Amino acid sequence: MPILTVRNVPDDVHRALRVRAARNGRSTEAEVRQILASAVMPQKRVRLGDALAMLGREIGLSNADVEAIGQGKDKAAAEPVRFE
Repeated sequence: MPILTVRNVPDDVHRALRVRAARNGRSTEAEVRQILASAVMPQKRVRLGDALAMLGREIGLSNADVEAIGQGKDKAAAEPVRFE
């Protein structure tokens, strides 16, 4: 696991970290890890379907547009790839 060193942390910030860690029942190091994780990780997993639906709403895609895309598809089965 990588090691991260943070230099020149002001005394009042370090003191606040120690107090916050004690309040949460963690070491200062564990508290910093938790703060970093919550700052950079999404709150919930992004689902592809939800993201695509949101994108469709943002660009004004309608049900009729989706149906038109579906009608333009070739319904024939694809030929399997042959490795000879």
